[in-house]
Amino acid sequence: MSDTHGSVFSGRLYIVEVLLLNRKVTDEDFLRIQIVKKETESQIQSESIYEQLKKEIRDKLSDLRNIDDEELYEIIDEEIIHKEHSFYIPLEEKLNIRNSLFDSFRRLDILQELLDSKDITEIMVNGKDDIFVEKCGKVMKWNKSFVNNEVLEDMIQQIVSKVNRVVNVSSPIADARLSDGSRVHIVLPPISLDGPIITIRKFPEVISMERMISYGTLSEECAKFLEMLVCSGYNIFISGGTNSGKTTFLNALSGYIPNGERVITIEDSAELQLIHIKNIVRLETKNATLSGDGSIGIGDLIRASLRMNPDRIIVGEVRGREALDMLQAMNTGHDGSLSTGHGNSAKDMLSRLETMVLSGADLPLAAIRSQIASALDILIHLGRLREGERRMLEILEVLPYENGEIGLNKLYEFDMEEKKHKKVGELKNKQKLFAAGYRL
Repeated sequence: MSDTHGSVFSGRLYIVEVLLLNRKVTDEDFLRIQIVKKETESQIQSESIYEQLKKEIRDKLSDLRNIDDEELYEIIDEEIIHKEHSFYIPLEEKLNIRNSLFDSFRRLDILQELLDSKDITEIMVNGKDDIFVEKCGKVMKWNKSFVNNEVLEDMIQQIVSKVNRVVNVSSPIADARLSDGSRVHIVLPPISLDGPIITIRKFPEVISMERMISYGTLSEECAKFLEMLVCSGYNIFISGGTNSGKTTFLNALSGYIPNGERVITIEDSAELQLIHIKNIVRLETKNATLSGDGSIGIGDLIRASLRMNPDRIIVGEVRGREALDMLQAMNTGHDGSLSTGHGNSAKDMLSRLETMVLSGADLPLAAIRSQIASALDILIHLGRLREGERRMLEILEVLPYENGEIGLNKLYEFDMEEKKHKKVGELKNKQKLFAAGYRL
């Protein structure tokens, strides 16, 4: 639907202003008041027609999923033409109604406008009335809302059904993805107290390392150094807080993988887009059925991937006991593997990995730390500045386990005062670099 709310609202304010000031209404004032009234009436009529058509089409078609897009458009056009026998609908408004109806049935209703916008990176729905967006690093409230909870719930079921996921009262939390790769997290009542909650992280396009350099995420020197590490087969782990750009950075870093290698990606919801890799296997976790059977987690997929003759394994994100499976895979000859995890700092990430492993195995802390130190070669830590800009904050080398601690050798860091990346150390373990033919 066309967004005339702003103009109508400002027009109403003008009328109130005229009345409150109790001044003589001029011919110009009268003309403006008439225009506002017509706009308001037109908008109300348009919205009424839209809701009528939506209900009529929904009642007419028992299962919209069995109808292709072209057929759906034909049905919508027929209903609009039929409605014109009772109401005059201007051509522009007719097109708006047509597109809005299609979006409500086949796409994401009022959210489709936000998904189509390249400037918006995140959509947050806190119930039917409160919709927030992140635009250019700033969060702001959107001026539209869903008609009712039923419309919002229908849209949620449409999202999860396309990726064979289930979300309901019995299983109120679910992760999914959209056709463009955007990540969707859903929480339903009774867990969410204010109605259905949706968080959509958009991935409209693959961001290359070159673009990240132009954004200032990292320097060209850092990028060249990371390229050598990836090509040489160093195991790299990316850490950072929520919305620090871990997945985006992982995708860009994966662009350095030689295209002749066999790569297996493992994710909760498939987001990685390794277009240049020909021999690629993409694996995705599976939720349990309503009876509690059939769950396939990250750990299961890591173990399965070892039988697929991979050169590298990429795990989108580790959150729990699957960390042990990932470390064991890295320690069994799968050099060049990549993964990400939530951590406030590089040291914090190592501690979190220890906790993850402990949750899945009863092992001595010394054995766990030794496993981590031998599996990981490089830690990359990302963060967001106060201005909302994403930056690579550190590149660190993971040193051998000694004297009860995992050593870290800082190689590059982002200087907060000078706002630039600086080299602060030398790589100690150069064996893989030399084997690949590189010389520092």
